[in-house]
Amino acid sequence: MPIDARQVTWIEEPQIGFWEATFLPAILTGLKTTLGHITNYRPVTQEYPEVKPELPQHYRGVHRLNRDEQGRVRCVACMMCATACPANCISIEAAAAPPEWPDRDKFPAKFELDELRCIYCGMCEEACPCDAIELTHIYDLTGTSREEMLYQKDKLLDVFDKTKDSGVDPVRTRRGRLGVASEFESLPTLGPATPVAEKDRAARSSTAGVIH
Repeated sequence: MPIDARQVTWIEEPQIGFWEATFLPAILTGLKTTLGHITNYRPVTQEYPEVKPELPQHYRGVHRLNRDEQGRVRCVACMMCATACPANCISIEAAAAPPEWPDRDKFPAKFELDELRCIYCGMCEEACPCDAIELTHIYDLTGTSREEMLYQKDKLLDVFDKTKDSGVDPVRTRRGRLGVASEFESLPTLGPATPVAEKDRAARSSTAGVIH
């Protein structure tokens, strides 16, 4: 079906004059913009490493393993962080806790985190039920080999020792010895979830043999 001529708007091509053809007005406009930036100079870069950046509180950098009040690693080798990690960069080997640790059954005999593979999403920190792993404000992470970027348990604990009193990375989460669930001394007795449904089930069973 042809288009109605009244719905068509014809546009005439603009005529380019002599000065527009020489591009001089466009060049002068660009020079004016450049001179405006020069006279109104506002630097936005920082002279790193002489000037350290001011990072926000929610910045996620190098990991650390926290210690408890007795200086032990808080991790109980529950594997929650390794399970929640989308990059599969956490490897844990659990072992039976020593007899002098009666408050837990396991502890991490080996804890390894690949800082090169990590995407720093913070899922491990969110998933940990005992607040054992946290991300710090350390951003200048360097190494000469891939092995140096594999942070073992001792290295992660050393990061905690260096950052806990820095004022920038305090221990942010204190939800109990083994998380919120560990603070319950006894669980309440649960009754029938749906008493009405129990009555309906009994009524249906009593009339099951009746033929209408």
